[in-house]
Amino acid sequence: MKIVDIVCSEGRTGFYFDDQRAIVNGAEHDGFMYIGETETEGFSAIRLPGESISVMLILENGEIAHGDCAAVQYSGAGGRDPLFIAKDFIPVIEEVAKKHLIGKDASTFKHLAEEIDSLVHNGNRLHTAIRYGVTQALLDAAAKSRRLTMAEVVKEEYGTGVELARVPIFAQSGDDRYTNVDKMIIKGTDVMPHALINNVKEKLGENGEILKTYITWMRDRVIQYRTDEAYAPIFHIDVYGTIGRIFNQDLEKMAEYLKTLEEAAKPFLLRIEGPMDVGDRTRQMEALRDLTKILDDRDIKVELVADEWCNTFDDVVYFADNKAGHMIQVKTPDLGGVNNSIKAILYCKERGIGAYLGGTCNETNRSAEVCTNIGIACGAKQVLAKPGMGFDEGFMIVNNEMNRVLALAKRRQEN
Repeated sequence: MKIVDIVCSEGRTGFYFDDQRAIVNGAEHDGFMYIGETETEGFSAIRLPGESISVMLILENGEIAHGDCAAVQYSGAGGRDPLFIAKDFIPVIEEVAKKHLIGKDASTFKHLAEEIDSLVHNGNRLHTAIRYGVTQALLDAAAKSRRLTMAEVVKEEYGTGVELARVPIFAQSGDDRYTNVDKMIIKGTDVMPHALINNVKEKLGENGEILKTYITWMRDRVIQYRTDEAYAPIFHIDVYGTIGRIFNQDLEKMAEYLKTLEEAAKPFLLRIEGPMDVGDRTRQMEALRDLTKILDDRDIKVELVADEWCNTFDDVVYFADNKAGHMIQVKTPDLGGVNNSIKAILYCKERGIGAYLGGTCNETNRSAEVCTNIGIACGAKQVLAKPGMGFDEGFMIVNNEMNRVLALAKRRQEN
């Protein structure tokens, strides 16, 4: 099935672009706004509206396949590509990607995705957001051409060998970390709450006391309101490097503190994402590797999740090979083409490291649907409920797409 045209349209994402450096360094809230000076290049304010580009591939039979270009909430931080502004990048898609794809056969995904992911414009690869959205559209085109779900295309082309089944969904609360936990309990969420612990003074505590109290509250809340004693969600909390900040990156003190969090969470398993951010890829890997080993050696049952400085496919390989963390977040927009997200999950599984198909609240319903198909096809450890920071919308999108894909795949097997 050939591609005969490509049409782009500007869009909004499910959240915002935030200047992470300014927030971590103490920018304060004024309602939903942040107060203070920006610290990351390209930001005119600490919080900006998220932007996307829908890429629509017109196929020769008249069908339309589409994907959405989107970038992470904290664009420009931790070695990422710069702020993604739609009007600046639509011309790049039309000049580079469109010219490359017109007339190409879209009935298979892998080779075209790799071509797009490796294209060079003005001496650089295309922005990660462009590669992300265009390859989503290519996966959709292959599925439409072959009358399969996107999950089935991935399973066949990459030989994943997994049985298509539900994958645990990881929900994020945003700043409304109490009300949204209640919502997560009601809906039986598998992994929760993310909690957005990105500020020491307001959310972690100078000695970590605020987070410890929150985990204790969450444990008690689940026990009080669960309707089935078998319901045992995993507590997964992203701390954006703040634990390292309060302990001056002292791994021994960090391990002692994590032990207290383990006790606070019991009987539920606790995961801590991004315990430190030391400002450099190699040092970050080493610090996370060493802290992982300390926890394992002392039988501290807290799983660490790699996040900061683990952005690209090469980063995933680097962290996985060095066992820097028990789980790695595959941050879908940061990897560029979704073909890289597929490879990253499969690589982590080969190395015995948990692969969490994440991304960002700052995506769209379409990118979330495509990622859900990939998570199912590759047998990811968990997938992020996205977009948005209000829980309900992202959980609905991912959960419902997961159920649709599995119902269609089951029908095909039965017939």
